[in-house]
Amino acid sequence: MILRVLTLVGGLAGAATTSQFPEFSQQYMQRLGGAVDALGEVVADFDASAQAAGLSRETALEQLQGTAFLDRRRLDMTATFTRFERLKGDMAALEGQGPFMRAYNLPRLTDSQIARATWKIYQPAVPLNFAGIIFAVFGFLIGGAILGAVLKVIGWPLRRLAG
Repeated sequence: MILRVLTLVGGLAGAATTSQFPEFSQQYMQRLGGAVDALGEVVADFDASAQAAGLSRETALEQLQGTAFLDRRRLDMTATFTRFERLKGDMAALEGQGPFMRAYNLPRLTDSQIARATWKIYQPAVPLNFAGIIFAVFGFLIGGAILGAVLKVIGWPLRRLAG
């Protein structure tokens, strides 16, 4: 009886957790769009400055050297270009997708800065739409199965000792 109650609790915890994905991923997408826009402005500004000096982006980056500051700035800008391209690709793949396709493309929702900023202001809610219910059912089944399996594994040696 206790095993069934604990398994039910695991299922409910899984349901509560996974039912939050549709809204969290929607808020992540909004922040992703903002990050792509902001980084796009930085990239465009750098490219415009390079072009005004008659340089390509790569040549301008190569010229950022000679002092500790310029070396650091070159590394920072290279990281900015890399992150911009990655986030732009993520945005292109996720744009217009619903919660099920966002779950399918979960590896594209892994930018740590965006995830932290999203989580910082995220408010859990009870999802009363189709997607939230489906994610809750999935979480209930997975959470119940995992906790049930763990409890059976833990209980196995105890049953052998008692038997």
